[in-house]
Amino acid sequence: MNKLDILVFAIHPDDAELGCGGTILKHIHLGKKVGIVDLTRGELGTRGTPEIREQESITASKLMGIHARERLALPDGFFEINTESRLQVVKMIRKYQPEIVLANAVSDRHPDHGKGATLASESCFLSGLIKVETSGDDGKQQSAWRPKVIYNYIQDRYIHPDFVIDITPFMEKKLEVIKAYRSQVYDPDSKEPVTPISTQEFLDFLYARSRDLGRIINVKYAEGFTVERPIGVNSLFDIY
Repeated sequence: MNKLDILVFAIHPDDAELGCGGTILKHIHLGKKVGIVDLTRGELGTRGTPEIREQESITASKLMGIHARERLALPDGFFEINTESRLQVVKMIRKYQPEIVLANAVSDRHPDHGKGATLASESCFLSGLIKVETSGDDGKQQSAWRPKVIYNYIQDRYIHPDFVIDITPFMEKKLEVIKAYRSQVYDPDSKEPVTPISTQEFLDFLYARSRDLGRIINVKYAEGFTVERPIGVNSLFDIY
């Protein structure tokens, strides 16, 4: 009953929406089941609090119509890629049995993003090993499960994408979802310190980045991803 088509891992609440919100919205529109796992509560963020950010993520989740959202509460900024953190992520993969995993950028301005990408990748592999034992919420042993692929969304720093997804019909909805994180993004009435993502210029940047990626495939807006291995296609006509 928990099975999802796509499971998105995000180190911080709002990472998924910022990095691949249009892709999430598009696949939900296509009838796919999508969930998000926030690995930390974002407690080190300059603006807001973990409690505020959790409420904002609930609002964003409702706007997107996702099917599940979990919060693991690994320590923001100080989490380690160790046995404990790997097993927590493995439990999520086995619980939701996704075909596809999306994860943070492999390298980015925030060091947690690259670490999160590595944690997700290693956990996807470990999740497929039958001798790695984990228990679910009901205390029963979970079955091994390995997603077919893991893709990494592009975040703050530009990374040349291995493929891009047309999100043109969903761009405005993506921005609406992002603005649900009122403590984090541009709010002219906010008295909190200015951060790299709290300005109007950052919202302009999101449009510009999506326009730049869309231009590659002759569409208005797109999101980019990198891959761990080459992608197989059935036909040359599947590519545009």
